[in-house]
Amino acid sequence: MSLRTLLIAALLAGGFVYVTSRSQGIPWGSKPPVESAGGPLWSSPPASHAAVTLGTDEQNNIRVYNTSHEATVNITSVVYRRDFFSNIYPTSKGSGSGFIVRDDGLIVTNNHVISGGQKIQVTTADKSRYEATVLDKDPVNDLALIRITPKKKLAALRLGDSENLQVGQKVLAIGNPFGLSGTLTTGVISSLGREIRDENNRTLDGLIQTDAAINPGNSGGPLLDSQGLVIGVNTAIYGPGGNIGIGFAMPIARAKQMMDGFQSTRQFRRPRLGVSGAHIAGA
Repeated sequence: MSLRTLLIAALLAGGFVYVTSRSQGIPWGSKPPVESAGGPLWSSPPASHAAVTLGTDEQNNIRVYNTSHEATVNITSVVYRRDFFSNIYPTSKGSGSGFIVRDDGLIVTNNHVISGGQKIQVTTADKSRYEATVLDKDPVNDLALIRITPKKKLAALRLGDSENLQVGQKVLAIGNPFGLSGTLTTGVISSLGREIRDENNRTLDGLIQTDAAINPGNSGGPLLDSQGLVIGVNTAIYGPGGNIGIGFAMPIARAKQMMDGFQSTRQFRRPRLGVSGAHIAGA
């Protein structure tokens, strides 16, 4: 075979390799990708399944959250102190949650969230901040009614029925645990009619027990049913630390009574017996 024939054959072979590699998207001179013996190292769903299909329960969680989190607020109680040079400075006594029940700024929360604060600050979902006025307190049921003056109409939650709840019923909690605003947790009603003592050794009775994660900062936030209706006010957790699957909420019927009492210019105070229970830390 002549030298000329060999050169032509080599050029043709090189051209074939170049064209093949370019058609497969492989840069000239590089090595092809290495595949394991079992095929590619990862795979993606078919194009027909590219869009994620959410389950019914997931869709319900998303719907309830989207219609409820904007009406959940962060509440901080501020105490003023004097330093060594008699200068007054603010300190944060604690923080919790609350939820808007009327679009003009009426808010329900726990009494222990605002108790002792000389100034109550409310931060809404859009990060707007307001100073709140305390309208009424119900220490017996650890509830409080406060008001802000918003710049616009606010999203508000609808109040449901806490008289016909069932153990096993799905619930969702929204609040600001550890300052993490707009946090959603889900669970079920674990028991009804629970009786505990709060951090001030005051008896709280008729509580809703839930395994939805309740942590410090969740206090005062809404406990919702699967329709997005408020059935309770998240109030306490078991023990001094974070969530261990045992949280408690005050039935929304108590908050309704407090608001009705305030509206009729009388304060609602529910009678109670002097009974005892296990110590429970505030959430």
